[in-house]
Amino acid sequence: MTSMLSPARCGFVPPYLLRQIAGTVPAAAAGCTAALAVDEGFRARRTEPQPPPVAGARAGAAWTIHTADHGTSLPGRPVRSTGQPETGDEAVDEAAVGVRGTLALFAEVYGRASYDGAGAPVSVTVHYGRDYVNAFWDGAQLVFGDGDGKVFGRFTRPVDVLGHEFAHGVVQHTAGLVYEGQPGALNESLADVFAACLKQRLLAQTPAQADWLVGEGLFLPGVRARALRDMAAPGTAYDDPMLGKDPQVGHLDDYVDTADDNGGVHLNSGIPNRAFQLAATSIGGNTWAGAGAIWYAALTSTAVGPQTDFAGFAAATIAAAGDHAEAVSSAWAAVGVSAGSSGSAPVEPVGSTAGGVVAVRRSGGFVGATVEGHVDLDDPDDPDDDVVAEVRELVGRIDLAAAAAGRPHPDMYSYVFDLGGTRATVPEQHLTPELRRLADLLLDRSR
Repeated sequence: MTSMLSPARCGFVPPYLLRQIAGTVPAAAAGCTAALAVDEGFRARRTEPQPPPVAGARAGAAWTIHTADHGTSLPGRPVRSTGQPETGDEAVDEAAVGVRGTLALFAEVYGRASYDGAGAPVSVTVHYGRDYVNAFWDGAQLVFGDGDGKVFGRFTRPVDVLGHEFAHGVVQHTAGLVYEGQPGALNESLADVFAACLKQRLLAQTPAQADWLVGEGLFLPGVRARALRDMAAPGTAYDDPMLGKDPQVGHLDDYVDTADDNGGVHLNSGIPNRAFQLAATSIGGNTWAGAGAIWYAALTSTAVGPQTDFAGFAAATIAAAGDHAEAVSSAWAAVGVSAGSSGSAPVEPVGSTAGGVVAVRRSGGFVGATVEGHVDLDDPDDPDDDVVAEVRELVGRIDLAAAAAGRPHPDMYSYVFDLGGTRATVPEQHLTPELRRLADLLLDRSR
């Protein structure tokens, strides 16, 4: 089925990590904040069971790689298309390898023609922005930054980053899982699941041979990080003075209730990630044709929809597992999820500020970092008179209630605005020019 919800945009780096870097690495803070600011303009989702082939499914769906030439206009200038040779531009050629492998995975293993199941051409943009530390699916195409050269390298380098973002497009056109709470964490996890299937298929690895790392090679030398996430051991991918310790969780008992990052989607995705890794290892064979096929069958079944939680998805995978039902059930039980139990863990509201304080908190993105800034309009000693005056003028023109409508998008940013006690969460795609400007002003003050 195709979701009727608004298209999902997903950024690869979680907001909590960007916030950590901005606070501990002065040389990288500007790049992290700049990357977040760029995003403000783009708010806009049996033994080896095999799904039946889709008519017309093919690995050769058309694709085009564009370059944004370090700007932010999409899709940018086309530089390589289906059948054309390497260009010598590393980001372009890495993206080409990734998109070919991803299309082949979905066509040859799952019988799916492109992300929409109907053979849609795939558009990819590289060299997006300057020092841009993210990658995202904007509802229609894949977009990749080159990193900041201090903490992050090219986001095209790990092939599973491209597989992750493409999979968000598949989720958008199938179950349409909303990007918040447990459904949002499932959305993130499914993107990691098919990213792992892609990586292992390209490397011809079994589940036992695989490292189960997502984003390996994304961090530059000198950063104590094996990857951005570890599906086999959530919470252990990195431990570095700049990054802090990986905060992802791997058991339902440790579920993080938060209003940041759309309900902690990048934190709590470790729970279903771990269940998948356990199931794949128990089933054996090839991950993409074993556990991966079960997860794909569940995703595309009528049992999974926009609000499906962990327990509901667990039940769908067990139902699709055939002879492997016991292995799949045991994997979910090991992370504390009982198939059929209901309800997403609640998201705790964040209290609003009082008086004349105007504040914004931005979270989400592939890294999952959170940054915030504020100004007290009643502070007579604030040295930024021009900023205070402009903020006061902007607040008078902003309709928060109108902007707050709509669903968050995967791997893009979410903003919590507090305008002197009036508080609302605004998905990035619904930022008005006034809200974008307000966010720029307040977050610049936090650098």
